Amino acid sequence: MNLRFVGLLAWYYGFRTIIRGPSYIIASLSAPLTLLFIIYIISAGTLVKYAIIGGFIGLVASVALSSSGDAAFFRLQLRIQDLFVASSITPVDYILGLTMSYLVFSFPGIILYVALGTYYHLFTLISALALALILITLVMSTSAISFIIASSIGHIRNVWGIAGILSVVMTVLPPTFYPYTYLPQVAIYALAISPATPAAILAQGVFHLAPFHMGMAYFMVAQTVFYYALARYLTRWRQR
Repeated sequence: MNLRFVGLLAWYYGFRTIIRGPSYIIASLSAPLTLLFIIYIISAGTLVKYAIIGGFIGLVASVALSSSGDAAFFRLQLRIQDLFVASSITPVDYILGLTMSYLVFSFPGIILYVALGTYYHLFTLISALALALILITLVMSTSAISFIIASSIGHIRNVWGIAGILSVVMTVLPPTFYPYTYLPQVAIYALAISPATPAAILAQGVFHLAPFHMGMAYFMVAQTVFYYALARYLTRWRQR
């Protein structure tokens, strides 16, 4: 694994993107913050802690899912993957580099939600570390889905609509901003196709907002391995 390449790619497409286009940060925060406001008003503040914890999940997942447009653009328009074919850069290096860039791009929003969580006294050392681990696993699985989409699209014009739809469906329908106990078991497992579902359920358990569901921890790890293996298999290292 070329860690130097992974770090440079994460810095360039993560940190540099924040510097060059701060408006993208506002755009990525608009949906989670809007939902937070709506939930706060509708529930009279009773579900605000769920919405804050869900904000972490929704932000990271939506950024990674919407990035499928970038991955498709790099492959179809810039042909950047073709440049790496003759180099020592592997598909795993490329996938990990872009995955880390999406996590870096989410940092401003994460900092904002950390401030909100601190205000509501949500964090302990253990819960903060557990949330960090959940978010890292989440960005890996959702980024893998982005690469699966980008590798399956034949024309760039199709990817933006698909990415937008998936970003909403896979972060809003799951119990990201509301207690997972509201849903029947069959609905939970049906929605678990989205990595946001096990991530949200685990986060609610870690912060003692709902019963801890240990089975979702195993499911999330297995899901991440599966999606990443599929993304690696489908990633085209040479445009055909």
